[in-house]
Amino acid sequence: MIRTFFGRFLTCILIAFISFIPGYTVGQPAKPTITFSSSDKEIQQAYDWASAMALKYRGNPKDKVGPWYEAALPSRDAFCMRDVSHQSIAAEILGMSAENENMFRWFSKSISESRDWCSFWEINKDAVPAPVDYANDKEFWYNLNANFDVMYAQWRLYEWSGNAVYINDPAFMNFQQRSVNEYIDRWILQADSLITRNPHPNAPTPYDPGNSFHSSRGMPSYSEGVGELIMGADLVASIQRGLITYAGILELKGEKEKSKVYLQKASAYKEVLEKQWWDNDAQLYNTYYNTKKQFGKQEGETFLLWFDVLTDNHRIKKTIENIASQKWNAENTSYLPYLFYKFGHWKQAKDYILLLNDPSTERREYPEVSYGVIEGIIHGLMGISPSASKNSLKTLLREEENNTYKLSGLKALQTTISVEHAGPSSTSVTNTGKHGFTWQACFKGSHNQAFVNGKPIGLKTALENQETISYVEIYLKPGEVAKVVIQSIK
Repeated sequence: MIRTFFGRFLTCILIAFISFIPGYTVGQPAKPTITFSSSDKEIQQAYDWASAMALKYRGNPKDKVGPWYEAALPSRDAFCMRDVSHQSIAAEILGMSAENENMFRWFSKSISESRDWCSFWEINKDAVPAPVDYANDKEFWYNLNANFDVMYAQWRLYEWSGNAVYINDPAFMNFQQRSVNEYIDRWILQADSLITRNPHPNAPTPYDPGNSFHSSRGMPSYSEGVGELIMGADLVASIQRGLITYAGILELKGEKEKSKVYLQKASAYKEVLEKQWWDNDAQLYNTYYNTKKQFGKQEGETFLLWFDVLTDNHRIKKTIENIASQKWNAENTSYLPYLFYKFGHWKQAKDYILLLNDPSTERREYPEVSYGVIEGIIHGLMGISPSASKNSLKTLLREEENNTYKLSGLKALQTTISVEHAGPSSTSVTNTGKHGFTWQACFKGSHNQAFVNGKPIGLKTALENQETISYVEIYLKPGEVAKVVIQSIK
């Protein structure tokens, strides 16, 4: 959301000023619905700070827009599509389910043909598009990744919560269907047109290149510092993920033939990304293609990981190494704790958590930062991953030290769950709610057996990012608790 050097400077001044206002809060002070504790004092401190800061940005549900949380520059009292898509799982963890459903409903119901199947990029607490990003339906700011990012977030929220609104409600269904069809066509985003398209296919007439609401009405990337873009690799990845997401929704609804059609379309974007965008000499992905018909590298790699479309382990490794070798702005860095845990770089993931928690870190108070830390700890480090489509909960402690981590009161899968890791060899889960689920208890390495509530049981193995994971599956009825302790290493 920060587009120029001057804009970044003003942002730093504004956030610094806001942070010194005693008792500043967007809405009403909120208490967390979950409790978290750890023997790792650094992680505990990071969680406590991030939880308090994230809840500080919870909006007033009595505002005209309804329940919401800050997901933009704090001065705007607003939420934008990219930031909400990123912050949504952390918000769900912290008990902001009503906010998530309401905000994504606003994005979904605001899609319109008059805006060439765009929604409103940013909506404020008064239930109108933020004036800083919108003048009228022909003049507004919009990053084309947004529709696909929102779709992906809606799917992840369904998987986490089990709230079928995200895939069955007419407003959500219309947004998803339009985004993978009319939206792609209107903005010339077909797989064979990505680097030959007009960079401004739906610009106002007459076109004024000096007006950002003209030149940025449909930016083909989240990277906003490259001039005259035709395409960004992150948009290619987001389209692929959007099509995979829609195929998954159709598959879940039993529409298997339609699902195959969208998976086939997604594979075309995968082929383009891997064949056209990979720089074999540099052993890195190019991240943009401009009107000079040149590929180049800047921001964007983070989103190749975020949209989870890379499958070549060597290329994933090189991408992560390049990201880790550079210093990024607050927005990019806030994605990294979860992503580095997910892709097996556990120590670096913790380092990013501690960096974001450091009071000297620039723009630490930007909303995405605290939400990124929360997701990094709960979804990343503790490896808590619900799947409503499978009615299952996966856990995997992503560290090898003998620290303890306890989380209770987590709402997921239409029930309430508590998880406790006692080092890397022991995990307990309690179903404190009213809906049963299958728990997949995972542990790093290859192990002979485990004890489930004291009884020996064999383990299965699988690969996760080229690492062997041993696991056992246990069905937990409401009120049941299970403790799994691994026995020995092969």
